[in-house]
Amino acid sequence: MSAAPLVMGVDLGGTKIRAALGDADGTLLAVEEARTAEAGASLDRQLVHLRARLAAQVGVEPERLLATAVGGAGVATSEGFTLAPNLANLDGEDVCATLERALGHPVVLENDVNVAALGELSAGQAGDNFAFVALGTGIGMGLVIGGVLIRGARGAAGEIGYLPLGADPLDPDNHRRGALEEMVAGETIGQRYEDLTGVPATSREVFARAARGGEAASAVLDDYARWVAAGLGAIVAVVDPSAIVLGGGIGARPELLPRVRQWLARMGHAQVPVTVSTLGEQAPLHGAVHLAFGAVAPLYLAR
Repeated sequence: MSAAPLVMGVDLGGTKIRAALGDADGTLLAVEEARTAEAGASLDRQLVHLRARLAAQVGVEPERLLATAVGGAGVATSEGFTLAPNLANLDGEDVCATLERALGHPVVLENDVNVAALGELSAGQAGDNFAFVALGTGIGMGLVIGGVLIRGARGAAGEIGYLPLGADPLDPDNHRRGALEEMVAGETIGQRYEDLTGVPATSREVFARAARGGEAASAVLDDYARWVAAGLGAIVAVVDPSAIVLGGGIGARPELLPRVRQWLARMGHAQVPVTVSTLGEQAPLHGAVHLAFGAVAPLYLAR
């Protein structure tokens, strides 16, 4: 393989880590996956191991990688992640410094949904003014305006789970993950179904039952879509994006899309196209590779 520059992009979740080796064109040359380190385990050793596995796939030395970008479910700072309940084992750690020592190259941290939005931006199909909304364990948004990712004053732009919609925003119990997220977190689909029917079910099972024509499951998904649309309506009112892209384990479900569109139209926002990400679960990896190259672009261009 030639001496073309290579980087590592990482999608750090609460239960698994996905990592990709990418080139300057944004092509993912190799992808690896592992379970996220348990509390007390070492994230830096895991990423060193994943880097070695990625490098072996394409036949290069691990040291050829120039930088790493990590997307995690929280607000990224120069040191680590805050407001990250699914990454609680990293609380108080200077994640960035630890990873840079272990990997021997620059490391960039960013919110995982922001990273996915960068992936959509690099793919070029959503344009330069769009909102990427991820629906899965929770809800989050990556906002791109004029081709630039909007991070906000404290890096928390896009934390739309805290919109005062759905659950009571004055109840302190709803402050941990936000009033809207209390209504659209993935687990609420199964809980709604059990409340309605008395039968426990996962979100996957609810989708399957709705596909078979189950009225209760269909009603649950319709109610879920209504609250998603309420959040999207707030985005439209404030930002006026040219498009909204849905992603994440639940947001990417094609059967959810028409329900969201219908509710958004009923709320007076039929003019805004809503689509499902064509990159799917690869969006965060594409975005992380894009971000990692941004960290070393001046160094690379000077060579």
